Amino acid sequence: MILKIRHLNWSAGRPVAILNKKTAEKLGANVNERISLKDSHGEILAVLDTASGFIKENEVAVSKEVNELINLKKSENIEVSLAPILKSLDLIKKKMNGKTLNKSEIKLVVKDIVNNSLSEADVSFFVSAVYKNGMSLEETAHLIEAFLATGKILKIPGKIIADKHSIGGIAGNRTTPLIVSICAAAGLIIPKTSSRAITSAAGTADVIETIANVGFSIKQLKTIIKKTNAFMVWGGSFDLVPADSEILRIEKNLRLDVSSFLLASIISKKLSVGSTHIIIDIPYGKSAKVNLKQALDLKNRFEYLGKRFKLKLKCIITNGEQPIGNGIGPVLELIDILNILQGKGHPKDLEEKSIFLSGQLLELAGKAKKNEGKRLAEEILYSGKAFKKFKEIIEAQGGKISHLSPGKFFFDIKTKKSGRIFEIDNKKINELARIAGCPSDKRSGLYLHFHVGEVIKKNKKILTIYSESNYRLKKAIKFYKNSPSITIK
Repeated sequence: MILKIRHLNWSAGRPVAILNKKTAEKLGANVNERISLKDSHGEILAVLDTASGFIKENEVAVSKEVNELINLKKSENIEVSLAPILKSLDLIKKKMNGKTLNKSEIKLVVKDIVNNSLSEADVSFFVSAVYKNGMSLEETAHLIEAFLATGKILKIPGKIIADKHSIGGIAGNRTTPLIVSICAAAGLIIPKTSSRAITSAAGTADVIETIANVGFSIKQLKTIIKKTNAFMVWGGSFDLVPADSEILRIEKNLRLDVSSFLLASIISKKLSVGSTHIIIDIPYGKSAKVNLKQALDLKNRFEYLGKRFKLKLKCIITNGEQPIGNGIGPVLELIDILNILQGKGHPKDLEEKSIFLSGQLLELAGKAKKNEGKRLAEEILYSGKAFKKFKEIIEAQGGKISHLSPGKFFFDIKTKKSGRIFEIDNKKINELARIAGCPSDKRSGLYLHFHVGEVIKKNKKILTIYSESNYRLKKAIKFYKNSPSITIK
């Protein structure tokens, strides 16, 4: 049917069209189904919503996202019909039944995700199917290719483009800003795109966003990298790997971390910015994402994919038995980073790990000889060169380093007995920080006063919970009391 376009100047976060309820009934379409919008500019599938009253029977209201994909502003009318039945739905069912998808099948599913042809429920079924049945390395390689084919590529001049990534899961562990600053100060080009937190208290993008912009166009990124050798931005802001962003959003909603998607996400993001030399940090431990056996398996899969895509890639398995650093949450983690960069009251574990990984990347990229990388990284950090480079990057991203303070509402967790700290559960710590408000409330989070192995006396502060909401703080305190994350023996 032909309907009149009504522009309401509203954004839904995805392509959405609103029909009068009677019009939707005539069309035979239900809420949340896909409908086709077609005119001389092209065709797009949009999620259907319905209304009565303000939308007439001869009208269709469209969100800004529809206009961003096909320009309807010059059109008065548009053809509206039911979306075609998608072959990718059968392929998702095939994966749910534990069968293997070939290259063209994976490409079709990914294309339909990017084109908004699949509903959120459809994508959730795909994510769940891969979580349950996994993907072979061949399937994962095809997924990487499909991710790249449906996104943009950032072309940066240079034979060596360095990068570092962690599989995540460890509270704190904010090594990336330190590594980027050290390696960029050494002369490496290091374009760092990061995800926002999925199950942890913060991602690198969440942390940097407390003092600088993390969303840029490709043109702006080229200017920043030319000026500073590096950037630290949110990878979902400029459509490098849009399918990955959508899958990450669904994973976040389902609270799942799917290893095949993790592999594809990391490798595709590195390829999308032209990375050639990459360090992958794989922390393992009782409360980490993976145990030692899983870490070794992940290492083998990363290295296979690295060779497949002609990357110089090195995986480093690190101890993830407890949080790294003192601060957990965007502002609190940034305070740790600034303390290390400025050499004052810093957490030694975070400093040492950052120096070690920086040294490994410097050696891999040829900036330091074998076994000399750590010494070079230390020289750059302790001389203040890394801090200078960090400030340059932040300023290039429109930010400024200023005084930082955690949330105004706080509560100190004190020990009920003396003893040695036996365990700090990463998963419970991350959950506690999220209840307090992380990562959306930048000043919320936790401060660890002690780490595993240290001796503590009775009635001493072991953990401080910060929040920007008294209500959230009370919920966090209750959670800790019912599910303590720190064990003393």
